[in-house]
Amino acid sequence: MTHPFEIELETTLPASPEQVWEAIATGPGIDSWFMGRNEVEAREGGVSAMDTGGHREEAVIAVYEPGKRFATRGAEGEDGRFMAVEYLIEGRGRGSTVLRVVHSGLLGDNWQDEYDALRGGWPFHLHTLREYLAHFSGRVGVPVFAMAPSSGMPARELRAAITRGLSLSAPVAVGDRAHAEPAGLPPLDGEVVWADDDRVGVRTADGLYTFHHGSGIALMFHHLFGPDTDRAEAAWQGWLTGLLAERA
Repeated sequence: MTHPFEIELETTLPASPEQVWEAIATGPGIDSWFMGRNEVEAREGGVSAMDTGGHREEAVIAVYEPGKRFATRGAEGEDGRFMAVEYLIEGRGRGSTVLRVVHSGLLGDNWQDEYDALRGGWPFHLHTLREYLAHFSGRVGVPVFAMAPSSGMPARELRAAITRGLSLSAPVAVGDRAHAEPAGLPPLDGEVVWADDDRVGVRTADGLYTFHHGSGIALMFHHLFGPDTDRAEAAWQGWLTGLLAERA
């Protein structure tokens, strides 16, 4: 049985409407703050696609009004499930922009868990968008994704392992300093800019790093703006796999 849902959020961003549009309605822009690797056909009726760890999801662009409004609608499942996302952009004074996001559609039988995940995820993603526009505007990020099963590790232990791997102490708080040393890459040295029960966000001089843990799995979604990113995904995958192997 499907259940309708709608999540609406609004945020003020330190960027012009044109900069916000580039971030939310182009593939390179979305790569720089959201999830996966993205492609956007710049037209109404075109395709917006996201690839995360080899899993590709596509949506049709329902509205394409540069600098004002961008909306997509995903394919409908056999049970009628679908998701739609709409962004509305409004310029404000002093180079700021108000962005309103409406995420709606129909969820399936496990709708409450899905809804809670979506409702909890959007504030973080919009915060990452703000961090991108405030600190890396005009630059294109290279998305890095890594995933590892927790092998039955309780959520509390999984979070503790990630916390220790980042040289942090519990409870993690915004403003804490993080440090990690993935093999073959320069050390990560940065500031915690987000901390909740499910994820830790870190900003460095050349990247935005997300360490997320869910039910039975740990994930990383990073956005790198520095040089020499070719080996980053393999290096972070090795770091995460090794981290969880130590706790198995």
